[in-house]
Amino acid sequence: MAFMRAYQDMVFSTAMRLTGNAAVAEDIAQEVFIKAHAQFREVRSGSPGGWLKTVTTNLALNHLTRYRRRWRLFSEIWPDADADWAVDDTLLADLGAEQRRRLIDDALQRLPAHQRVPLVLYHFEEMPYQEIAMQLRISLPKVKTDIRRGRAALLNLLKASGIVRESL
Repeated sequence: MAFMRAYQDMVFSTAMRLTGNAAVAEDIAQEVFIKAHAQFREVRSGSPGGWLKTVTTNLALNHLTRYRRRWRLFSEIWPDADADWAVDDTLLADLGAEQRRRLIDDALQRLPAHQRVPLVLYHFEEMPYQEIAMQLRISLPKVKTDIRRGRAALLNLLKASGIVRESL
């Protein structure tokens, strides 16, 4: 039980960021801990955090792959949204870490899955572009485009929240 308490937030937040759905993230977290229980000796003796994060990421990606047919290309949803955006890394520097995390997580939830997933894998899971392309079974240019457009959409959501000023 202590093992689960130690890692439940990390597992849930990883699943939540990738799926954007709390109910699905809870199901994935439950499945992760069932798998961890079945292999507890091996998991505990190695790097449990890394193992749990990998299993969580894989289960979330498997879930999203099942619903891939519902995904549409960004260009199909917003055909005129192809502008380049410069994003300043200090935009949220004045906020506390917890407030910044909540704002970003909330904005991520509002992104379409085809932008959110590559963005989370790249920035939060630190996967290289090529690995993201292989995991999602999409082209490398699509990964780069979705990440770039996801960043722009994220910036727009943060601007709409009033936290980030329009004058960039």
